[in-house]
Amino acid sequence: MRIPFLDLKASYLELKEELDAAYYRVMESGWFILGKEVEAFEREFADYCGVKHCVGVGNGLDALHLILRAMDIGPGDEVIVPANTYIATWLAVSHAGATPVPVEPDERTYNIDPNRIEEAITPRTRAIMPVHLYGQPADMDSVNEVASRHGLKVIEDAAQAHGARYKGRRVGGLGHAAGWSFYPGKNLGAFGDGGAVTTSDDALADRVRALRNYGSHVKYHNLYKGLNSRLDELQAAFLRVKLRKLDEWNERRRKIAALYLDRLSGLPGLILPYVPDWAEPVWHLFVVRHPRRNELQRHLEGEGIGTLIHYPVPPHKQPAYREMNDLHLPIAERIHCEVLSLPLGPAIQRSQADQVVAALQGFDKAADQKADNTLRVVRQV
Repeated sequence: MRIPFLDLKASYLELKEELDAAYYRVMESGWFILGKEVEAFEREFADYCGVKHCVGVGNGLDALHLILRAMDIGPGDEVIVPANTYIATWLAVSHAGATPVPVEPDERTYNIDPNRIEEAITPRTRAIMPVHLYGQPADMDSVNEVASRHGLKVIEDAAQAHGARYKGRRVGGLGHAAGWSFYPGKNLGAFGDGGAVTTSDDALADRVRALRNYGSHVKYHNLYKGLNSRLDELQAAFLRVKLRKLDEWNERRRKIAALYLDRLSGLPGLILPYVPDWAEPVWHLFVVRHPRRNELQRHLEGEGIGTLIHYPVPPHKQPAYREMNDLHLPIAERIHCEVLSLPLGPAIQRSQADQVVAALQGFDKAADQKADNTLRVVRQV
C-alpha cells in the first residue's frame, strides 16, 4: 500500500458538505475581499489564540514582514532569527530592509537556543523572531526574558504551530505579535495561500490592518506605503470550517506521533523528536534524524512510503544569502544533513503508521542484506 507523505484531499472529503456550503455562501454574497467572512474568521482565530486581534493577510511571509513594518524595523536594524528554519523567516526580515542574524538551535528541540541569543545582540538589534518549528513551541519564557532585559520586540513565527501550547498557553500570544501561514499543508490550511497576524497590541493591529490594504483604512486615503496582502473571503470561509476541526485533527496527529515515539525507540542510528515537559506540540511534522538519511529515504521510498526533507539546505548556505555562505553554523548544518520527515497527518490510519514503523524497523536488515550481497559479488569476482 502506497502511503503519501500528506493527503491534502482528505480534509476536503471529510468536510465536503460544510466546505461546499461555505463556497456557495461566499459566491452568492458577491463580496470577495475584506468582507464578513474575513471579519468572522479574524474574531474566531483571535479567540482561539487568546489574543485581542487577528488580521488576515495574504500569506505567512507577508504576516511576518508586515509585523516588522508595523514596528518600524527596517534598514540598519538587525533581527535575531533561528539558524535552523525555513527561509521565509529570514526573507521577512530582508524584505523589511533589516538584517537577519542567525542563532544556532538547541539540538534536542531544533528550536532557537535561548542561551545563545545574548551573544548575538548588538546595538542594532531590534527584535527576536523565534520559530515554533515542526509544530513544537520554542522556549518563550527564556526568549522573552532576554528580550525584556535588552528592550527588544519578540515576534513569533507560528506558521507550523496552529494550536500548540507552551506551559498551557497557546502560541500566537506569547510575544508582541505572531505571524501565521495557512498554506494548504499546515495544520490549519486553506485551499490556497493565506496568512494572519495575531497580537494584543491595539496600535500594532491597527497599523497592520492598514499596511495590508495599500496603507489605507479609508478607500483612496493612504497613510502608509502599504502592500496588497489580504486574506480573501473564500479562504476565510474555508478556514472557519476547518478551525472548528483543528483540535480534533491535532489530537489525531498526537496519537500517531505517540505511536512512532513508542515503537521506533531504540532503532540504531535513529534520533527521535524530543519534547520538553512544558511543550504541547501539534506535530505539524514528525522529524527524525539519521546519519544515513539519504539511504534511509531511498529505502522508505522503495517500501512505498513518502517522505520529505525539511529542509535540505539551511538559509545561510542558500544562494539567496550568498553574503553569509562562509558562515559556519555547525549544529544547523548537521541537522539539515540528517533530518527526514515521516508521514503524519489527520488522515493517516493506524495501519499506515504500522507500515511506516515496519519499514523503518527493516532498514538495517535491508542494509545488511545489501552489504552481504555486495561482498558476495566481490568475492566471486
